Amino acid sequence: MRHEWDLTADVVVVGYGAAGAATALQATEDGAQVVVLDRFTGGGATALSGGIIYAGGGTWVQRAGGVEDTPELMLAYLEREVGDAVSPATLRRFVDDSPALIDWLTGHGVPFEASLCPYKTSYPNNDYYLYYSGSEISGAFADITPKQRGHRVKGWGTSGKKLFAPLAESAARRGVRVESLTTATALITDDVGTVVGVECRTLRDAPARVKARYTRMAAVAAKPGIYYPPLRRALEERLARLDHKYGATIRVLARRGVVLTAGGFIANREMLHSYAPAYKHGLALGSSGDDGSGIELGRSVGGATDRMENVSAWRFLLPPSSFTGAVLVDGKGQRVIDETRYGAAVGEALINRHDGIGWLLADNALMRTALSQIGPQAAWFQRMQFEVMRRKAKRGKTLDAVAAAAGIDAAGLRETVAAHNSAFATGAPDPVGKPAEFVRPVGAGPYWLLDVSIKPSLPNPCPMFTVGGLVVDEETGAVRTAGGAEIPGLYAAGRTAAGICVNSYVSGLSLADCIFSGRRAGRSAADEISVCTGPAGERISRGAPAEGV
Repeated sequence: MRHEWDLTADVVVVGYGAAGAATALQATEDGAQVVVLDRFTGGGATALSGGIIYAGGGTWVQRAGGVEDTPELMLAYLEREVGDAVSPATLRRFVDDSPALIDWLTGHGVPFEASLCPYKTSYPNNDYYLYYSGSEISGAFADITPKQRGHRVKGWGTSGKKLFAPLAESAARRGVRVESLTTATALITDDVGTVVGVECRTLRDAPARVKARYTRMAAVAAKPGIYYPPLRRALEERLARLDHKYGATIRVLARRGVVLTAGGFIANREMLHSYAPAYKHGLALGSSGDDGSGIELGRSVGGATDRMENVSAWRFLLPPSSFTGAVLVDGKGQRVIDETRYGAAVGEALINRHDGIGWLLADNALMRTALSQIGPQAAWFQRMQFEVMRRKAKRGKTLDAVAAAAGIDAAGLRETVAAHNSAFATGAPDPVGKPAEFVRPVGAGPYWLLDVSIKPSLPNPCPMFTVGGLVVDEETGAVRTAGGAEIPGLYAAGRTAAGICVNSYVSGLSLADCIFSGRRAGRSAADEISVCTGPAGERISRGAPAEGV
């Protein structure tokens, strides 16, 4: 039986967030005709994100802000932060290409601003767009000169849409065709295993009212659905019914290659519980499309996966910046981690070493300072989260009293505070390695214990996303099998692939990797030239001029 192709392109991209947009743009710049397939209308988790790009080594934004960074300093920090996530050569290339990556984004209309945040925070308010977005100032990196590398895309609130929209507009101007409301369901291979196309379910021919309704529900499922999972699940069921009733199957030919950029699997609770059961109480930071479907497409043709158990979970202690001087303890009253560390490091420590239990200890003087800082330092959602923690905080005139109120071990808390204060008084290193400039003794009561435990919470959730994915060749982005062979015609990027942030995440590292790996895959797919066999035995010249786009 001969199968007809409904669409034809040189490169077919599955998923349209930052990685998909970078792939499409780069492939187009390299002379390929591109079709993008997206389940919804584009944006993905990128549009829901804070819009941070981790970049350094002397970007134009850093130079304009007076930050004197070098590739060597950035490399030294990332070598320690991400470990063996990628090869030394790949990490070096990521660092060396970092200034040019910001130039490339700027050239496609992404706005940045060189306004330095003067205090340590987890996410700057609308006054600042360049900041320490990782653990650069923390004790574990004390021997490496810290530099501000968190490039927040300029935009009110959370800036993710201000990153994606200019890239999508640039892609449209360059002729990239986007098939919205189209879900990739299978990869099509020829008789020798080369990936030659994608089978999809699409609503492109559905009535306009149906497409409009689908689009509206998908937008609500993304946000505010991200914060209230029952709403998202209910809307997903309605979306599935619309797809079942009005959807049609189409096949898209990829003359040069297919690139999977469909996100991770944080929205797939079954996959998450299978690979990372400890991460069950967080907020799924992503869209409904982050259901692992891109990873499963790769696996269906032999693609290998790596670090599927790794999840980035964020428990931010800042703002207010004065909380760098607070003391984070667990249910036994014992210290958890250097309180200046990035929120993903705090979350990992709480979940994997402290049963998810965390309480932030502040004396009365520190709490007064915090209350004075939260207004001018915080974004609206940070102020809300702080207010929730303040109202639910446990208070006591003594350490024993506040420990009893919180239900944690009083003796353990007393011992922790004594060790902490003794180290400060004698000039000894802090027990968990916090830099001396951020250490302050725990003074007189009354005391506050603010609950920062990892548990379901609508007003103060713990955002999480998956970082494991398909194994790819680090030179080309080609998907590899368990035996190390490349799957011809198949590439992956962003969180569908295991990349630079697979071991450790700091703000902006995932989006930076999406751009880096997306451009790599787009370049490689555009350069692919071969001859393959279609589903009906027809010979297809991969790399020949495309028709029917």
